[in-house]
Amino acid sequence: MSSPKVGFVSLGCPKALVDSERILTQLRTEGYAITPDYDNADVVVVNTCGFIDSAKAESLDAIGEAIAENGKVIVTGCMGVEENLIREVHPAVLAVTGPQQYEQVVRAVHEAAPPNVEHDPYVDLVPPQGIKLTPRHYAYLKISEGCNHRCSFCIIPSMRGDLVSRPIGDVMGEAERLVKAGVKELLVISQDTSAYGVDVKFRSGFWNGRPIKTHLTQLSEALSGFGVWVRLHYVYPYPHVDEVIPLMADGKILPYLDIPFQHASPRILKAMKRPAFEDKTLARIKSWRAACPELTLRSTFIVGFPGETEEDFQYLLDWMSEAQLDRVGCFQYSPVQGAKANELPDHVPDEVKQERWNRFMEHQQRISAQRLAGKIGREIEVLIDEIDEDGPIGRSSADAPEIDGSVFVETEETLAPGDIVRVRVTDSDEYDLYGTQLAG
Repeated sequence: MSSPKVGFVSLGCPKALVDSERILTQLRTEGYAITPDYDNADVVVVNTCGFIDSAKAESLDAIGEAIAENGKVIVTGCMGVEENLIREVHPAVLAVTGPQQYEQVVRAVHEAAPPNVEHDPYVDLVPPQGIKLTPRHYAYLKISEGCNHRCSFCIIPSMRGDLVSRPIGDVMGEAERLVKAGVKELLVISQDTSAYGVDVKFRSGFWNGRPIKTHLTQLSEALSGFGVWVRLHYVYPYPHVDEVIPLMADGKILPYLDIPFQHASPRILKAMKRPAFEDKTLARIKSWRAACPELTLRSTFIVGFPGETEEDFQYLLDWMSEAQLDRVGCFQYSPVQGAKANELPDHVPDEVKQERWNRFMEHQQRISAQRLAGKIGREIEVLIDEIDEDGPIGRSSADAPEIDGSVFVETEETLAPGDIVRVRVTDSDEYDLYGTQLAG
């Protein structure tokens, strides 16, 4: 009897990708085969995103496509909390589960495509690090779930709950398995990475017989012992974030901080229910760069938030000029069902949102181009991601996969994904670097 086949679609952020990896690992352990084709699958699982309306539309489209091509579809993920909407649009779905409901997903798969009870134990065929959807040389390491903040534009707490930190021994054990499997870069993620351990009052856990405090600084220090790149994402600017800067300056973890500032105008930050200490934030950025000149700062912003005036927007542009952030993403505000921001007055017209977004991106492109041009002539380490017809493409410590820039490498050597090489930067543009591999 052949193994039942499961098709799988994973949408949304890296945190959702980790959820998909966990589900796939369990299914593979039980003998299910994983297939990229809908028509060859016995059932299809769609892991949805429900953060903003455009993500919901993409999720509904993916569900519809899977139903059209296969007919047997299970829905999970963040949009799963809106089961009534999903069933209204797609009444043919077999089951709907919410985020983190791994057992319910697997149970629904069992009902739709019963496992082969005669299969040989597949545990030995599943790698110790589990099934990964990223390239072999990097992996996302999720350290907690949920969030204690109540930002007015966000509904993540209603979908994923309050902060729940993973035991630090479990995190370190997973990191060790990933590194042994060949991972060269660990990308630390959660809804609020810097809050790691708050829910357990930073109590100590154990790994390899030694105590480690459940805290971002101690976790970063411990992860540095694996000798691979360690990159911190989704860092809320708590005061103790200052403590990881020396680790970056010493080369223990990558000099890279992903901090979603969202805006700079004190009035808009207050409406967003975000910390409104933009002047202190600028001072901290200066102190971080003084302590670690190689530091790369990435952030995301929202323009067109309800009540945002031209004065607020200009304040943001002026703040950006002073902050000189390296990597920036920007979104136009979009109402999210269930978000408190929907109730705010003075919503910004769509054409004004678009115009401000255009100006913001042009403004930041000039900053980015200038900062990257300053790297010409320097030597940097590059982690190779892929080889295309024009040669190797990789990333520096300043570049996270998929969201940041790339380094295009000229070389006489035959390189492979996962190689780390020294490169002299010869050129740049708004987002990317170009360089030549150095000998040795």
